[in-house]
Amino acid sequence: MRRWIPIAIPACVSAIMIGAVGVGELLSGAAPTSVDSLSGTVSSDFPVESVQIPSDAGSSDGDSGVHGWLRRGEHGGGVVLLVHSIRSNRVEMLSRARFLNARGYGVLLIDLQAHGETPGERITFGARESENVEAAVAFLRKNFPSERIAAIGVSLGAAAIVLAGHPLRLDAVVLESMHPTIKEAVENRLRLHLGEAGRVLSPLLLWQLTFRLNVPPEALNPITRIGNLNAPLLLISGTDDRHTTVAETGRLFEAARQPKEMWIVPGGGHFNMHAYAGKEYEGHILDFLEPYMHERGADGWMDQDATHQRAHSNNGI
Repeated sequence: MRRWIPIAIPACVSAIMIGAVGVGELLSGAAPTSVDSLSGTVSSDFPVESVQIPSDAGSSDGDSGVHGWLRRGEHGGGVVLLVHSIRSNRVEMLSRARFLNARGYGVLLIDLQAHGETPGERITFGARESENVEAAVAFLRKNFPSERIAAIGVSLGAAAIVLAGHPLRLDAVVLESMHPTIKEAVENRLRLHLGEAGRVLSPLLLWQLTFRLNVPPEALNPITRIGNLNAPLLLISGTDDRHTTVAETGRLFEAARQPKEMWIVPGGGHFNMHAYAGKEYEGHILDFLEPYMHERGADGWMDQDATHQRAHSNNGI
Protein backbone atom coordinates (compact mmCIF):
# COMPACT_ATOMS: atom_id res chain seq x y z
CA MET A 1 0.00 0.00 0.00
CA ARG A 2 2.75 2.43 0.98
CA ARG A 3 4.56 1.97 -2.31
CA TRP A 4 1.56 3.50 -4.11
CA ILE A 5 1.69 6.73 -2.07
CA PRO A 6 4.55 8.35 -4.09
CA ILE A 7 2.50 7.67 -7.21
CA ALA A 8 -0.93 8.59 -5.83
CA ILE A 9 0.00 12.00 -4.44
CA PRO A 10 1.46 13.40 -7.70
CA ALA A 11 -1.46 11.87 -9.57
CA CYS A 12 -3.96 13.68 -7.30
CA VAL A 13 -2.07 16.95 -7.65
CA SER A 14 -2.03 16.57 -11.42
CA ALA A 15 -5.75 15.82 -11.47
CA ILE A 16 -6.44 18.95 -9.40
CA MET A 17 -4.28 21.07 -11.70
CA ILE A 18 -5.97 19.70 -14.81
CA GLY A 19 -9.38 20.25 -13.25
CA ALA A 20 -8.54 23.84 -12.36
CA VAL A 21 -7.28 24.50 -15.88
CA GLY A 22 -10.50 23.07 -17.28
CA VAL A 23 -12.68 25.20 -15.01
CA GLY A 24 -10.57 28.26 -15.82
CA GLU A 25 -11.06 27.65 -19.52
CA LEU A 26 -14.79 27.22 -18.98
CA LEU A 27 -15.01 30.49 -17.08
CA SER A 28 -12.82 32.64 -19.33
CA GLY A 29 -13.20 31.02 -22.75
CA ALA A 30 -14.96 33.13 -25.38
CA ALA A 31 -18.70 32.58 -25.94
CA PRO A 32 -19.32 33.66 -29.57
CA THR A 33 -22.86 33.37 -30.96
CA SER A 34 -24.42 34.44 -34.24
CA VAL A 35 -26.85 37.05 -32.96
CA ASP A 36 -27.34 39.66 -35.67
CA SER A 37 -28.89 37.02 -37.92
CA LEU A 38 -31.84 37.16 -35.53
CA SER A 39 -32.49 40.85 -36.24
CA GLY A 40 -34.99 39.95 -38.97
CA THR A 41 -36.98 37.81 -36.55
CA VAL A 42 -36.83 40.52 -33.90
CA SER A 43 -37.88 43.16 -36.42
CA SER A 44 -41.15 41.37 -37.14
CA ASP A 45 -42.66 42.94 -34.02
CA PHE A 46 -39.79 45.00 -32.57
CA PRO A 47 -37.77 46.70 -35.33
CA VAL A 48 -34.12 47.31 -34.39
CA GLU A 49 -31.12 48.88 -36.08
CA SER A 50 -27.92 46.83 -36.11
CA VAL A 51 -24.96 48.94 -34.95
CA GLN A 52 -21.22 48.40 -34.63
CA ILE A 53 -19.47 50.72 -32.20
CA PRO A 54 -15.68 51.25 -32.29
CA SER A 55 -13.98 50.10 -29.07
CA ASP A 56 -10.43 49.62 -27.80
CA ALA A 57 -11.39 46.19 -26.44
CA GLY A 58 -11.51 43.48 -29.07
CA SER A 59 -9.68 40.70 -30.82
CA SER A 60 -6.08 40.74 -31.96
CA ASP A 61 -7.08 40.79 -35.62
CA GLY A 62 -8.13 44.43 -35.40
CA ASP A 63 -11.90 43.89 -35.43
CA SER A 64 -12.77 45.72 -32.24
CA GLY A 65 -16.34 46.80 -32.90
CA VAL A 66 -19.02 46.34 -30.27
CA HIS A 67 -22.05 44.77 -31.95
CA GLY A 68 -25.53 45.71 -30.84
CA TRP A 69 -29.12 46.61 -31.57
CA LEU A 70 -30.55 50.10 -31.29
CA ARG A 71 -34.24 50.87 -30.93
CA ARG A 72 -35.16 54.55 -30.87
CA GLY A 73 -37.67 55.93 -28.39
CA GLU A 74 -39.64 59.10 -27.96
CA HIS A 75 -37.77 62.39 -28.28
CA GLY A 76 -36.83 63.53 -24.79
CA GLY A 77 -37.73 60.16 -23.31
CA GLY A 78 -34.18 59.09 -22.51
CA VAL A 79 -32.07 56.14 -23.65
CA VAL A 80 -31.14 53.01 -21.68
CA LEU A 81 -28.02 50.90 -22.31
CA LEU A 82 -28.64 47.19 -21.62
CA VAL A 83 -25.68 44.95 -20.75
CA HIS A 84 -26.03 41.16 -20.48
CA SER A 85 -24.57 38.57 -18.08
CA ILE A 86 -21.59 36.24 -18.53
CA ARG A 87 -21.61 33.70 -21.40
CA SER A 88 -24.77 35.30 -22.80
CA ASN A 89 -25.46 38.01 -25.41
CA ARG A 90 -27.77 40.94 -26.19
CA VAL A 91 -30.78 38.65 -26.73
CA GLU A 92 -30.90 38.16 -22.94
CA MET A 93 -31.85 41.84 -22.57
CA LEU A 94 -34.52 41.87 -25.27
CA SER A 95 -37.49 41.50 -22.91
CA ARG A 96 -36.23 44.48 -20.90
CA ALA A 97 -35.82 46.47 -24.11
CA ARG A 98 -39.45 45.81 -25.03
CA PHE A 99 -41.06 47.14 -21.86
CA LEU A 100 -38.67 50.09 -21.64
CA ASN A 101 -39.34 51.07 -25.24
CA ALA A 102 -43.07 50.72 -24.68
CA ARG A 103 -42.68 53.44 -22.02
CA GLY A 104 -40.89 55.70 -24.52
CA TYR A 105 -37.23 54.97 -23.77
CA GLY A 106 -34.73 54.36 -26.52
CA VAL A 107 -32.66 51.22 -25.90
CA LEU A 108 -29.20 50.02 -26.93
CA LEU A 109 -28.45 46.30 -26.43
CA ILE A 110 -24.80 45.30 -26.85
CA ASP A 111 -22.71 42.13 -26.96
CA LEU A 112 -19.75 42.41 -24.61
CA GLN A 113 -16.33 41.41 -25.95
CA ALA A 114 -15.90 37.64 -26.42
CA HIS A 115 -19.70 37.29 -26.34
CA GLY A 116 -22.27 37.15 -29.12
CA GLU A 117 -20.85 38.84 -32.21
CA THR A 118 -18.41 41.19 -30.49
CA PRO A 119 -14.91 39.76 -30.97
CA GLY A 120 -12.58 38.92 -28.11
CA GLU A 121 -10.24 36.11 -27.16
CA ARG A 122 -11.27 35.71 -23.51
CA ILE A 123 -13.89 36.81 -21.02
CA THR A 124 -12.13 39.19 -18.61
CA PHE A 125 -14.75 39.64 -15.86
CA GLY A 126 -15.14 43.35 -16.49
CA ALA A 127 -11.56 44.38 -17.29
CA ARG A 128 -12.02 44.71 -21.07
CA GLU A 129 -15.82 44.54 -21.05
CA SER A 130 -15.79 47.90 -19.25
CA GLU A 131 -14.23 49.42 -22.36
CA ASN A 132 -17.22 48.16 -24.36
CA VAL A 133 -19.53 49.95 -21.93
CA GLU A 134 -17.50 53.16 -22.22
CA ALA A 135 -17.70 52.95 -26.02
CA ALA A 136 -21.46 52.33 -25.93
CA VAL A 137 -22.09 55.31 -23.63
CA ALA A 138 -19.90 57.54 -25.85
CA PHE A 139 -21.92 56.35 -28.86
CA LEU A 140 -25.17 57.32 -27.15
CA ARG A 141 -23.81 60.69 -26.03
CA LYS A 142 -22.75 61.44 -29.60
CA ASN A 143 -25.96 60.30 -31.28
CA PHE A 144 -28.44 61.44 -28.62
CA PRO A 145 -26.81 64.59 -27.19
CA SER A 146 -30.03 65.98 -25.68
CA GLU A 147 -31.17 62.75 -24.03
CA ARG A 148 -30.58 61.51 -20.51
CA ILE A 149 -28.84 58.12 -20.44
CA ALA A 150 -29.21 55.21 -18.03
CA ALA A 151 -27.68 51.73 -17.92
CA ILE A 152 -28.91 48.36 -16.70
CA GLY A 153 -26.30 45.64 -16.22
CA VAL A 154 -26.70 42.03 -15.12
CA SER A 155 -23.88 40.10 -13.37
CA LEU A 156 -20.87 40.55 -15.69
CA GLY A 157 -22.69 43.44 -17.37
CA ALA A 158 -23.11 45.15 -14.01
CA ALA A 159 -19.43 44.67 -13.19
CA ALA A 160 -18.46 46.10 -16.59
CA ILE A 161 -20.39 49.28 -15.77
CA VAL A 162 -18.81 49.69 -12.34
CA LEU A 163 -15.25 48.87 -13.48
CA ALA A 164 -15.21 51.48 -16.26
CA GLY A 165 -11.91 53.33 -16.14
CA HIS A 166 -13.39 56.69 -17.11
CA PRO A 167 -16.46 58.52 -15.74
CA LEU A 168 -19.54 57.35 -17.64
CA ARG A 169 -21.70 60.41 -16.85
CA LEU A 170 -24.84 58.32 -16.55
CA ASP A 171 -28.10 59.70 -15.20
CA ALA A 172 -29.23 56.45 -13.53
CA VAL A 173 -27.81 52.94 -13.09
CA VAL A 174 -29.41 49.57 -12.29
CA LEU A 175 -27.06 46.76 -11.22
CA GLU A 176 -28.42 43.23 -10.91
CA SER A 177 -26.81 40.17 -9.29
CA MET A 178 -23.32 41.70 -9.14
CA HIS A 179 -20.51 40.16 -7.07
CA PRO A 180 -18.48 42.43 -4.76
CA THR A 181 -15.12 40.70 -5.40
CA ILE A 182 -13.81 38.23 -7.96
CA LYS A 183 -12.65 36.00 -5.08
CA GLU A 184 -16.19 35.67 -3.73
CA ALA A 185 -17.56 35.13 -7.23
CA VAL A 186 -15.17 32.24 -7.82
CA GLU A 187 -15.59 30.72 -4.35
CA ASN A 188 -19.39 30.84 -4.53
CA ARG A 189 -19.42 29.08 -7.89
CA LEU A 190 -16.94 26.42 -6.79
CA ARG A 191 -18.94 25.81 -3.63
CA LEU A 192 -22.14 25.59 -5.63
CA HIS A 193 -20.78 22.93 -7.98
CA LEU A 194 -18.24 21.09 -5.80
CA GLY A 195 -19.42 21.70 -2.23
CA GLU A 196 -17.24 23.17 0.51
CA ALA A 197 -14.24 21.25 -0.85
CA GLY A 198 -14.40 23.47 -3.93
CA ARG A 199 -12.97 26.36 -1.92
CA VAL A 200 -9.61 24.56 -1.90
CA LEU A 201 -9.36 25.18 -5.64
CA SER A 202 -10.15 28.89 -5.32
CA PRO A 203 -6.56 30.23 -4.94
CA LEU A 204 -5.32 28.09 -7.82
CA LEU A 205 -8.22 29.11 -10.04
CA LEU A 206 -7.83 32.80 -9.20
CA TRP A 207 -4.12 32.65 -9.98
CA GLN A 208 -4.82 30.93 -13.25
CA LEU A 209 -7.48 33.44 -14.28
CA THR A 210 -5.35 36.47 -13.49
CA PHE A 211 -2.38 34.84 -15.26
CA ARG A 212 -4.48 34.19 -18.36
CA LEU A 213 -5.91 37.71 -18.34
CA ASN A 214 -2.78 39.55 -17.16
CA VAL A 215 -4.98 41.44 -14.70
CA PRO A 216 -4.46 41.57 -10.91
CA PRO A 217 -7.45 40.26 -8.88
CA GLU A 218 -7.99 43.60 -7.12
CA ALA A 219 -8.70 45.22 -10.50
CA LEU A 220 -11.76 42.97 -10.83
CA ASN A 221 -13.46 43.93 -7.55
CA PRO A 222 -16.59 46.06 -8.13
CA ILE A 223 -16.88 46.88 -4.42
CA THR A 224 -13.70 48.98 -4.58
CA ARG A 225 -15.06 51.00 -7.51
CA ILE A 226 -18.78 51.29 -6.87
CA GLY A 227 -18.24 54.42 -4.77
CA ASN A 228 -16.90 56.16 -7.88
CA LEU A 229 -20.20 55.62 -9.68
CA ASN A 230 -21.60 59.14 -9.70
CA ALA A 231 -25.22 58.34 -10.58
CA PRO A 232 -28.44 57.39 -8.80
CA LEU A 233 -28.24 53.64 -8.20
CA LEU A 234 -30.65 50.73 -7.87
CA LEU A 235 -29.12 47.43 -6.69
CA ILE A 236 -31.14 44.25 -7.25
CA SER A 237 -30.52 40.80 -5.79
CA GLY A 238 -32.55 37.66 -5.10
CA THR A 239 -32.95 35.94 -1.75
CA ASP A 240 -32.14 32.57 -3.35
CA ASP A 241 -29.11 33.72 -5.33
CA ARG A 242 -26.24 31.40 -4.45
CA HIS A 243 -23.81 33.05 -6.89
CA THR A 244 -24.09 36.48 -5.19
CA THR A 245 -25.65 36.46 -1.74
CA VAL A 246 -27.90 39.08 -0.17
CA ALA A 247 -25.16 39.83 2.36
CA GLU A 248 -22.70 40.52 -0.45
CA THR A 249 -25.21 42.83 -2.12
CA GLY A 250 -25.65 44.61 1.20
CA ARG A 251 -21.92 45.33 1.33
CA LEU A 252 -22.05 46.76 -2.18
CA PHE A 253 -24.95 48.94 -1.14
CA GLU A 254 -23.05 50.29 1.85
CA ALA A 255 -20.05 51.12 -0.36
CA ALA A 256 -22.14 53.03 -2.94
CA ARG A 257 -22.83 56.73 -2.73
CA GLN A 258 -26.26 58.36 -2.45
CA PRO A 259 -28.80 58.49 -3.96
CA LYS A 260 -29.21 54.71 -3.86
CA GLU A 261 -31.89 52.08 -3.48
CA MET A 262 -31.89 48.33 -3.07
CA TRP A 263 -34.53 45.76 -3.98
CA ILE A 264 -34.18 42.22 -2.67
CA VAL A 265 -36.48 39.95 -4.68
CA PRO A 266 -38.11 37.17 -2.59
CA GLY A 267 -37.31 33.81 -4.17
CA GLY A 268 -35.18 35.37 -6.89
CA GLY A 269 -32.07 33.56 -8.12
CA HIS A 270 -29.07 34.74 -10.09
CA PHE A 271 -30.35 34.68 -13.65
CA ASN A 272 -32.86 36.90 -15.47
CA MET A 273 -34.71 38.67 -12.69
CA HIS A 274 -37.13 40.07 -15.26
CA ALA A 275 -38.24 36.59 -16.32
CA TYR A 276 -38.72 35.68 -12.65
CA ALA A 277 -40.44 38.80 -11.27
CA GLY A 278 -42.25 39.93 -14.44
CA LYS A 279 -44.52 42.95 -13.97
CA GLU A 280 -43.18 43.59 -10.47
CA TYR A 281 -39.70 43.92 -11.95
CA GLU A 282 -40.96 46.26 -14.64
CA GLY A 283 -42.69 48.43 -12.05
CA HIS A 284 -39.57 48.73 -9.91
CA ILE A 285 -37.37 49.64 -12.88
CA LEU A 286 -39.78 52.19 -14.31
CA ASP A 287 -40.47 53.79 -10.93
CA PHE A 288 -36.75 54.11 -10.29
CA LEU A 289 -35.86 55.55 -13.70
CA GLU A 290 -38.74 57.99 -14.03
CA PRO A 291 -37.56 60.84 -11.75
CA TYR A 292 -33.97 60.75 -12.95
CA MET A 293 -34.73 60.42 -16.65
CA HIS A 294 -37.76 62.69 -17.01
CA GLU A 295 -38.13 65.14 -14.12
CA ARG A 296 -35.65 68.00 -14.30
CA GLY A 297 -34.99 71.05 -12.19
CA ALA A 298 -33.36 74.26 -13.40
CA ASP A 299 -29.97 72.52 -13.49
CA GLY A 300 -31.28 69.38 -15.19
CA TRP A 301 -31.56 67.33 -11.97
CA MET A 302 -34.37 66.63 -9.57
CA ASP A 303 -34.67 68.84 -6.54
CA GLN A 304 -31.94 67.51 -4.19
CA ASP A 305 -34.21 67.33 -1.13
CA ALA A 306 -36.65 65.19 -3.11
CA THR A 307 -33.81 63.03 -4.36
CA HIS A 308 -32.42 62.28 -0.92
CA GLN A 309 -35.87 61.76 0.57
CA ARG A 310 -36.56 59.16 -2.13
CA ALA A 311 -33.20 57.48 -1.61
CA HIS A 312 -33.49 57.21 2.17
CA SER A 313 -37.01 55.85 1.95
CA ASN A 314 -35.87 52.99 -0.28
CA ASN A 315 -32.48 51.96 1.07
CA GLY A 316 -33.41 49.18 3.45
CA ILE A 317 -31.83 45.76 3.16
